[in-house]
Amino acid sequence: QVQLVESGGGLVQPGGSLRLSCAASGSIFSIYPMGWYRQTPGKQRELVAAVIRGGNTNYADSVKGRFTISRDNAKNTVSLQMNNLKPEDTAVYYCNYRLGSKDYWGQGTQVTVSS
Repeated sequence: QVQLVESGGGLVQPGGSLRLSCAASGSIFSIYPMGWYRQTPGKQRELVAAVIRGGNTNYADSVKGRFTISRDNAKNTVSLQMNNLKPEDTAVYYCNYRLGSKDYWGQGTQVTVSS
């Protein structure tokens, strides 16, 4: 079984920064991707950033240059540093771990960017 626990969301002004963290436990293997998705009401959950096999990273075009994902395989954690936040980044952010064909999700953490 896999458990993912997120932390670090909150309210921030436009242009500000937040850091999200996700602690994973259970069957965590570094060869499988871990990342962050986000969702707003009425929309599908979308990929924000992920660390895939070999330590490579994928980013949504909308966050490139502003967000940085990092993974610590020894501690089974994945973090998302979010800089220069914009109101359109407002969403519930979910940690994700993909073990083969199965997705595991955290409970979600709210990020609100507003003045």
